Amino acid sequence: MSRNLIGAGVAMALAVTVVGCGSSSGSGEGADALEVWIRQVPNSPSHKTAQKFVAEFEKASGVKTKLVSLFDDFETKLQQQAQAKDLPDVVINDTARLGNMQHQGWLREVDKAKLAGQDKVTELAWKAAAAGDGKHYAAPFSAQSFALIIRKDWREKLKLEPPKTWEDLAALAKAFTEKDPDGDGTANTYGFVAPAGTKRGYASWYVSSLIYANGGDFVKANGGGKFTSSVSDPKTVEAVKWMQDQFCVAKTVNPGAVSNDTTVTHTVFEKGQGGIYLVGPYVLARFVKSVGDDKIEVVQVPKGPSGGPGTLGEGENVYLMAGSKMEPAQQKFAEYAISLAGQKIGMNGDNEGPIVRLPVNQEVDLAAERKDPRWKVFADAYPSAVYTPPVPDWTPFRQKAADAINAAWADCGKDVKATLDELNTTFTTELTTQKAS
Repeated sequence: MSRNLIGAGVAMALAVTVVGCGSSSGSGEGADALEVWIRQVPNSPSHKTAQKFVAEFEKASGVKTKLVSLFDDFETKLQQQAQAKDLPDVVINDTARLGNMQHQGWLREVDKAKLAGQDKVTELAWKAAAAGDGKHYAAPFSAQSFALIIRKDWREKLKLEPPKTWEDLAALAKAFTEKDPDGDGTANTYGFVAPAGTKRGYASWYVSSLIYANGGDFVKANGGGKFTSSVSDPKTVEAVKWMQDQFCVAKTVNPGAVSNDTTVTHTVFEKGQGGIYLVGPYVLARFVKSVGDDKIEVVQVPKGPSGGPGTLGEGENVYLMAGSKMEPAQQKFAEYAISLAGQKIGMNGDNEGPIVRLPVNQEVDLAAERKDPRWKVFADAYPSAVYTPPVPDWTPFRQKAADAINAAWADCGKDVKATLDELNTTFTTELTTQKAS
């Protein structure tokens, strides 16, 4: 989630209902450039892929385009631009941001039927571009599921099989913790590495794949943009409790995990302090380079005792911002983003810095674009992935869930069911506040 998780929430009181895009003037291919914001670290490999993508779009369309890469305080800066009625024309951002951006009036509706190439995009990806009212406010761009990246060399040294059940997974984590898989004669390895801190809601983001793998959920959609909290469902409780046992009973999670985000956790895994990382595909190329191609494997998250299969589904959408004076150019950008050519450029092969993780265009041959077969594990898991529900603003739900779940993992005396029962009440209140109950 290092870049997929939403930034710090902005107060609903700041919401604006009439916004404009001041960066562009004229229409179509006017004198001004189409301004595109993307949530990427400037000068990072992903930023460079985005630059290539924009350059190829300009060649294909003739639309002059200006790329702006931002990472820190991305949503806050968007909020400031909205207040100034100077939004960019296009924003490439997390699928989880749709509800909040649409609720504030920042997005114009996308007429799916009029978008060239829309029939090539998977229905699941289109689902992540729809708000609670059932209308589409974005074009899908990138998708991802989650899987287990495991130290294959450790597993083989201990003569264990890849995990197929949660019982297998717990046993592998215990062996990695107790049987010196790196062979240095010191008890300095653990099973799981986990970004289980509260910053940006990491704890709830991390456990969500286990919750979905066990058939649980955070909220239940009732239709018509209305939802009911389901965070205290027995299947959800079971998943959170299973992970609490890894922290508190088996003690198979790396020390400090309850304070860590993904930036730290990536490094913990690379340093060989733990051997199982439940994460998205965006770090695969990095770990191949830093840990070793022959030392890691990717395994699907096993079904939980009460459900499955399922993992968190995430990705990025192309949002066409309301008030732009360059609507034809916006349309062309969205169409290029979902096209076969655009998807291939964004994937960036097996190299670091893809801005398209799993393609949303069904015509892309994944095996032809990426020679590393480990990508297929993520692709195979995607059809069962579960996206963030399109409530008006998911930020407070994710953060409040992270605070509660993190507390249950950090304090082994906490009763998980009681904690989630209390969280259920908090969720119900939040749904009422957002008029989504």
